[in-house]
Amino acid sequence: MRTQRLVAAGATLLAATLAFSACGTRSNTSSGGSSSGTSTKVAKIGVIAPLSGDLSALGLGIKNSVDLAVKQANDQNAVPGWKLELDAQDDQATPDVGKNAATKLAGDDQVVGVVGTLNSSVSLSVQPVLGAANIVQVSPANTNPTLTKGADPANNPKRPYKTYFRTCTTDLVQGPFAARYLYNTAGLKKVATIHDKKAYGQGLVAAFSDEFKKLGGTITDAETVNPDDKDFSTVVSKVKPTSPQAIYYGGEYPQAGPLSQQAKAAGLNVPVMVGDGIYDPNYIKLAGKTSEGDLATSVGAPTESLASAKAFVDGYQAAGYKEAYAAYGAYSYDAANAIINALKTSLKSASDAKSARSATVEAMPSVSFDGATGKVAFDPYGDSVTRVLTVYKVTGGAWKPAKTEEFK
Repeated sequence: MRTQRLVAAGATLLAATLAFSACGTRSNTSSGGSSSGTSTKVAKIGVIAPLSGDLSALGLGIKNSVDLAVKQANDQNAVPGWKLELDAQDDQATPDVGKNAATKLAGDDQVVGVVGTLNSSVSLSVQPVLGAANIVQVSPANTNPTLTKGADPANNPKRPYKTYFRTCTTDLVQGPFAARYLYNTAGLKKVATIHDKKAYGQGLVAAFSDEFKKLGGTITDAETVNPDDKDFSTVVSKVKPTSPQAIYYGGEYPQAGPLSQQAKAAGLNVPVMVGDGIYDPNYIKLAGKTSEGDLATSVGAPTESLASAKAFVDGYQAAGYKEAYAAYGAYSYDAANAIINALKTSLKSASDAKSARSATVEAMPSVSFDGATGKVAFDPYGDSVTRVLTVYKVTGGAWKPAKTEEFK
């Protein structure tokens, strides 16, 4: 009898639920936009980043920070009549996988913008796909200048894709900033360079070398390694006899950490300096105790020191994400909010998300607001107008800021 009563009660509840949903005003579906009689439509912001593998610590920080921006926008009804959703895709830090992720997002009519990628080499594959689909892309981490200024950024800048923007500064700034620090501040006049042949590392070393030589410094040796190398004994044996006072490496922490450790084990006891690709605790874990004194440059001022970032930091902690926001969290949060600001214009009278893609791209150059990292706005090439950087030094087994300033 108890079972029969429960069945009867369940049937009554189901009928009531169906009747209520028939006259509801909000759709909870993730793929259908708005159902008949509803007023809320769905627009998606994608993320393309390494969510697995060696660089996942950085990629997950990107994803979580975008997720926070999307949730806050929905809570504040930032885009009236629209519900924003996150669609995160794992690019595994690989160009071909990133291209497939971009193709998947471009094929979803509800996707109107994408935050990513982490790696400049991946963006080179992603840009054409999103550009052809008129989907705005905002990277929190790409620093290679060619992404915004074409094959010859220094002498003949030409913007390849009007859909591409970034909230971080570029290697044209980061490389020279590092060179000035080593030459002027640290007083080092002889440096050997090594890069991993990827777009990020190669561009960073080129920009560093040009500025270092202009200052009067000497590049004692210029070497390359493969992106998946683990044994650096050969390259260390080539660099060591040139007696550099530091090594400048273009690449990321999975290789930079072991390189630093192996160089010092071989008696090359000089600091290793890299760009933002190593500014993560994982570098220190991989490099070990001999990483003491190694250096990294990273975009912006330290997040924790910025009054503008307090709301982001507090919100991130309150959300309870398992992973740290890492080096690019605040820049990812600002990238997502840049897209959301553009959506306030492009979605205002749009019937569906896909029809608003072009309008979103057109709205982006006018986006300007005070974000977690400071002023968020873009120049005619899609680059960030803010050019603040920080040198970090491994001190007592942790990254500590050594110098922060705006590059001029």
